[in-house]
Amino acid sequence: MYLKEKMKTLKTILNPVFFVILILLSSHVVPSFSFTSFVFGDSLVDAGNNDYLFTLSKADSPPYGIDFKPSGGQPTGRFTNGRTIADIVDQALGAKSFPPPYLAPNTQTEAILRGINYASGASGILDETGFFFIGRIPLGEQVKYFGQNRNYMVNAMGENRTREFLKKAIFSLTIGSNDILNYVQPSIPFLGHDKLFPTTIFLDSMISNLTIQLKRLHELGARKLLVVGVGPLGCIPFVRAFNLLPSGKCSAQVNALIQGYNEKLKELLNRLNQEMGPEAIFVFANSYDIFMKIIVNYHQYGFENAHEPCCGGYFPPFICFKSRNTKASTSAVCNDRSKYVFWDAYHPTEAANLIIAKELLDGDESSSSPINIRKLYNYNS
Repeated sequence: MYLKEKMKTLKTILNPVFFVILILLSSHVVPSFSFTSFVFGDSLVDAGNNDYLFTLSKADSPPYGIDFKPSGGQPTGRFTNGRTIADIVDQALGAKSFPPPYLAPNTQTEAILRGINYASGASGILDETGFFFIGRIPLGEQVKYFGQNRNYMVNAMGENRTREFLKKAIFSLTIGSNDILNYVQPSIPFLGHDKLFPTTIFLDSMISNLTIQLKRLHELGARKLLVVGVGPLGCIPFVRAFNLLPSGKCSAQVNALIQGYNEKLKELLNRLNQEMGPEAIFVFANSYDIFMKIIVNYHQYGFENAHEPCCGGYFPPFICFKSRNTKASTSAVCNDRSKYVFWDAYHPTEAANLIIAKELLDGDESSSSPINIRKLYNYNS
């Protein structure tokens, strides 16, 4: 009775997050929440980390987030009008709230409760990717941050319970697009970065660096890893405009480069599954074919425009921005966001993200291999 009264008193005094951890420690059990994910990547899944950086890559102004219900339509740092694919997948698997951005204040304890989002706009697999945008968190740094969170978990729960907890979490990596874009873009005068390396060496460098980070995550306890391939960047408005392509045409050269990378990525994940399975599983998410199917058959999916961005215009500088002090956007915003495949010159709308997420969740091996995300969630080694 005395212990119960003490716990009641503590519950009213302590922050709810710390109370949950106190319960976990006192009961000697591994936390069992509905779903936990650790998200790594670029602007496709950034949940607001870049809001805390000095960077040119930001989505902290309206109309970004206009359809994001948890914020009441206010920007959260997500580079789209609503939810990212990671958000949609998390909700479908039972998450009650989204993993917070790592750089937001006081997120240490959230690693145990909801997971953490380490993704950063403009970042890449290679450390130098995105240098022009100044601030960003490369993949290697993101993994390092997870290591710091893991140390916190060990201090809170102990090594064995941390391992058991991480075995059930999903680790997703959505990265590589910026590496490709940096490689295919015209060199920026006075800043160097000429394409000194042939395509094969460049792609091998991406795979080599990604392999290091995947193995590092495995060493830190990741057992369910989802790696998203690069989508058809040759079809995004930015690349179409820079290559002066007519409406409806994609850059075959850029898409061929991406397909070469994705093939190497699949080979890597197959090799890791052979080396580390069945204790760990690495899933390849075929975003390229899924997204290409949407672009080619956009009318069948209920879209009216698969070529132009909903916000920011079709020509450089592609700025999607609305002043906080005025109701009018400084750039045109389409009337019906659900009818557009692209939100801005680089990123899909929430409507497109919903279709992609559904395919990755429940699709066959042509969408995710060797299993889909829902089966990954239920996977037990």
